[in-house]
Amino acid sequence: MNVFTRRAAFAAARAPVRTTRRQASGVTSGAVPKEDRKADASAVKKGAKRDPELYVLLAIMSGAFGLAGWHFSSNPTSSSSENKIGKAEGTEPWKTGRDAAYQYHPHGDPSKGRKDAPSALNEVIIPNVNLPKSLHEKYNKWGKEGF
Repeated sequence: MNVFTRRAAFAAARAPVRTTRRQASGVTSGAVPKEDRKADASAVKKGAKRDPELYVLLAIMSGAFGLAGWHFSSNPTSSSSENKIGKAEGTEPWKTGRDAAYQYHPHGDPSKGRKDAPSALNEVIIPNVNLPKSLHEKYNKWGKEGF
């Protein structure tokens, strides 16, 4: 609380700052006269002597932004949490002429054999259905390999 009262008392005792307009006589836009640069530098030094706790705040904030930058550069965010799977080349259904089942290498290792990817559609297996035999063989996956 002592810091707050000290700062409030200092702000109340400080003289109001006058603002002046500069004439555009020969000074190009963006150019700052040397006297103003010296005045700005001395104001920064005075402020640093008056509030040395700002150095600690600067160090903490620089460290926080530095750590956040390092974290997001080494662990980039993504729109989904899906793992990348190495798809086997040339297994697209329009190239193979098979049913629409892509193939992949387990764990992305091409030395392992190809495996059929699961369907993108949800499948519900109902073992006891009364269908004609041709439809039952076509659509029933119960007890077949991979299900």
